[in-house]
Amino acid sequence: MSTLNPKRTVQELKELRALTGDENGAQRVAWTDTWLKAREWFKSKLDGLPVEFHQDAAGNNWVTLRGESEKALLIGGHLDSVPNGGWLDGCLNVMAGLEVLRRISDEYQGKPPVTIRLVDWADEEGARFGRSLLGSSAFAGTHSIEADRNRSDKDGIRLEDALQRCGVDIDRFPEAQKEQKNAAAYLELHIEQGPVLLDMGLPLGVVLGTFGVERHSIRFQGQAAHSGSTPMHKRKDAFLAAGKMAGEIYRITDRNGGVSTIGSCVTKPGIVTSVVADCTVTLDQRHLDAQALARLKAEAVEASQRFAREGGLPDPEWSTIWRIQPILFHPDLIDFCDQAIKEVAGVSHRLPSGPLHDAAEVARAGIPTVMMFTQSLYGISHNKIEDTREEHIEMSVAALDKLASKTMKWILGQ
Repeated sequence: MSTLNPKRTVQELKELRALTGDENGAQRVAWTDTWLKAREWFKSKLDGLPVEFHQDAAGNNWVTLRGESEKALLIGGHLDSVPNGGWLDGCLNVMAGLEVLRRISDEYQGKPPVTIRLVDWADEEGARFGRSLLGSSAFAGTHSIEADRNRSDKDGIRLEDALQRCGVDIDRFPEAQKEQKNAAAYLELHIEQGPVLLDMGLPLGVVLGTFGVERHSIRFQGQAAHSGSTPMHKRKDAFLAAGKMAGEIYRITDRNGGVSTIGSCVTKPGIVTSVVADCTVTLDQRHLDAQALARLKAEAVEASQRFAREGGLPDPEWSTIWRIQPILFHPDLIDFCDQAIKEVAGVSHRLPSGPLHDAAEVARAGIPTVMMFTQSLYGISHNKIEDTREEHIEMSVAALDKLASKTMKWILGQ
C-alpha cells in the first residue's frame, strides 16, 4: 500500500524554516554554515529508506533508489535560498520529491520499475557570488571554470575558496557530468514566484519552458560640466540619454512581449553640481521565443544609439553580462503534467517561467524535462512574506506524485 503523505511535506518545510530561518526570512545561502546545516538536516530524513546518498564533484547531493531498470527518473530542487528569502523557494521541490520517493519505495518494496534519483542542486540562487545555477550547469556541462574561479563575495572571499571549505574542488566540476548517465527524464516542482496563477484563482500550472535572457551593461559617455553655468542646450548629459532609453525599453517590450528591466544605474562624477559625464545602466531582457528575444535586444541597441546621438554623445558601449537561449520543455512531459494537475485540481493552465531554474540546465543537457508551478500568494518570492496555501502545497505534492507515475511508464516505453 502506497503512503503518500503531503501533510508530512508541509510539516518538514516548517521544520526546515524553524531550523534555518529568522525573523527576516530564510538564510540558507549556499556555501555557508546555515546551508550546510540544512543539508545535514535533509540527509537525516533519509534514515530508514533503501537509498544511496552521495555528493558529486560540483557539490550536488544525490539520493538514489535503485530500480529494476537503470533508466532513471530525476526529481530535483535546491535547498539554498537568497538572504532573507522565503520558506518555500527551492526547498519545496526537494521535500516534495522526497515524499514522492518515499511513496514509490513503499509501493515497490524498495525496487521500483525504474531508478529514482532525487537531487539537491548546489547554489541555484547565486546569491553570494552572483553565479546562478552553479551546480546544475556543471552537471549539464555548460559551466566555465575560468569564468567563475575568481568570483568573490561582498567580503572579498573567493568562490573557489568557499567551495574548498565545503569540500568541493572547482577544478573537478566537469566530473559532475557523469551524473547524466541513464537519466531518462527530469521533473521539478516550484512555487510560481509570480501572480499569474493567483490572478486566475488556480492552484497549479504546467511550465512550458524558461525564458531566454539577454543581460547587458550599457555605458553612455557625456561630458562633465558645471550645473550652474552650463546652458541646457550646451550639455552632453549621459544620464539624459540613458533616461530616455529607459522609457523606450518599456515601449519596445510592449511591442515584442516578454519582460525587460533596467535594474541599476551608476553616474559619474555623481555629484549634484555636475552634469553627468558617465552613466552605466544594466538591462535584463527575457522572452520564451528566441526571435522575439533577439528583437528586444536589437531594438534596445538602436534606441540607445539614437538617444546618445540626439544628445551629442558617441554610441554607447554595450557589454554582455550573461545570456541564455529560451529553453522549451518536453511536449510529452508537458502533457503528462497537464493530466496530473487536472486529476488533482480539476483544471490546469500552461505558462512560461520568467525566472530561471535548474530545470533549464538539465534540459540543455538533452534530458526530457518539465516543471510544475504552484500558486504564490501575493505573487511574491525572494522575500520573507513569500507564501503558498497549505492545501495548495499538499495538492502540488499529490500532482507531482501522479506526474512521476506517468513519467515512469513513459520511460519504460522508450
